Amino acid sequence: MRLGVNIDHIAVLREARKINDPDPLDALAILKRAGADQVTIHLREDRRHINDYDAERIIANSPLPVNMECSIDEGIIDIVCRLRPHRATLVPERREEVTTEGGLDVIGQFDHVSKVVERLKSEEIDVSLFVDPDFEIIAASADTGADMVELHTGEYANVFAMLYSNLPQTPHSIKELELPRSQLKERLSHALGELENSVIYAAKAGLLVAAGHGLNYQNVSAITKIPNIEELNIGQSIVARSVWVGLERAIREMIEAING
Repeated sequence: MRLGVNIDHIAVLREARKINDPDPLDALAILKRAGADQVTIHLREDRRHINDYDAERIIANSPLPVNMECSIDEGIIDIVCRLRPHRATLVPERREEVTTEGGLDVIGQFDHVSKVVERLKSEEIDVSLFVDPDFEIIAASADTGADMVELHTGEYANVFAMLYSNLPQTPHSIKELELPRSQLKERLSHALGELENSVIYAAKAGLLVAAGHGLNYQNVSAITKIPNIEELNIGQSIVARSVWVGLERAIREMIEAING
């Protein structure tokens, strides 16, 4: 199972002071040395962390394939087509959200998404769609011509955190902490089951399957046991861990967790 390391949060730290340090570019050699398989970055419309200059330098200099997360905004797609990363992962995006809170509305935006997929593939860029674990959405994703889906693991990660850490990952779920543990365990089992079934469905539809969002050293184990998931994209927990042990060791520890 491949590991893509999302380095957005290195840029988040830089932007906290609006200075030039730390530079996300400096992470590339460390990712390679630590055994990561891919660099993941998200060029947001508001440029809240990774900016155009970062993206250009990272794609030009990375010793690893670059997976560029982005919205389906025409201006952003223009940049992706110019920079030509190894892969573009299309995600929903709202300016007010702290992080991506759900999957892409492939069904409601089918025509637009299909045109974006076609344009990216014409530039020889592999395309993944970040989607919720839902059969209808996965079927629509296959119909767009995308190569891959990345299944949103946010529900699983959030319930896991409430159950075992007594701390929700999303503010709107704070009240859910009062739910009985038995109910939380049922929700966790349901969320994991949805992911397992969605992976099977996506593979049968001819799609490669990745997973990500909210995954960390504690909750990743169950996800790694799902057959046919080829790749995990993990960022915040690795960068957070690197504060204490350094980025290289943090990546190696995540690889160990993934390998069981």
